[in-house]
Amino acid sequence: MHSLFDLSGKVAVILGGNSTLGSSMAKGLADHGAKVAIVGRNIKTAEEVATEIAQSGGDAKAFQADVSDLTTIDQVIDEIETWSGGWDILLNAPGTNSTTPYLELETEEWDQIMGVNLKGVVFATQAFAKKMIDQGRQGSIINISSVSSTTPLSKVFTYSASKAAINNVTQYLAREFAPHNIRVNAIIPGFFPAEQNRKILSEERIQSIMGHTPLNRFGNPEELQGAAVYLASDKASGYVTGELLRVDGGFGSMTI
Repeated sequence: MHSLFDLSGKVAVILGGNSTLGSSMAKGLADHGAKVAIVGRNIKTAEEVATEIAQSGGDAKAFQADVSDLTTIDQVIDEIETWSGGWDILLNAPGTNSTTPYLELETEEWDQIMGVNLKGVVFATQAFAKKMIDQGRQGSIINISSVSSTTPLSKVFTYSASKAAINNVTQYLAREFAPHNIRVNAIIPGFFPAEQNRKILSEERIQSIMGHTPLNRFGNPEELQGAAVYLASDKASGYVTGELLRVDGGFGSMTI
């Protein structure tokens, strides 16, 4: 069974690998043998993640790039290619959010959120996928979506719209890249708030979330590792593409 999830010899690029969820999934991939490029806008936190992986016996290196500035993506692609020779796995975990009400939303904020969550992911994927195709590498692209992509959440209008678009992009690219044996899937996480975010959640908001989450708790970032490793492994999920895999405590199964 272990061989199904063995990623030895694979190279994984984690965009947003310095985030709470991105770093956890990066560690999971490294624990299963992948060589991991941690890419983040903040190089200091990216280096901290890479160091932690190395201290656990993994192979990782930090790189700086911002998906909202595609010139940095072109640069980091060259840097990662020099370091590793190429990649087999791309995990897209960058993201930004805002609670601005719809009637108060301005175009600048819309563009900023969409620039990271949608445009940045689309065009960064394009650049990394072109290299995979040119090198004849089979592999896996994993996008991080959200439960708000299928059931829009109050207070996060733009974020919900961007993640709904990511679901569509995921399934489109699954068809686009199938002839190249590159699989494209998405993980739909439920509520995995970082500790600092939990502190600002109101009691009313928490009760509302729990009322729609059958497991009645928040998720832990480590609980996303299995889904990431599964989708990254050609042996375990070689016939899986275009899938939107929920890891949400049952949130998506609830109605009233």
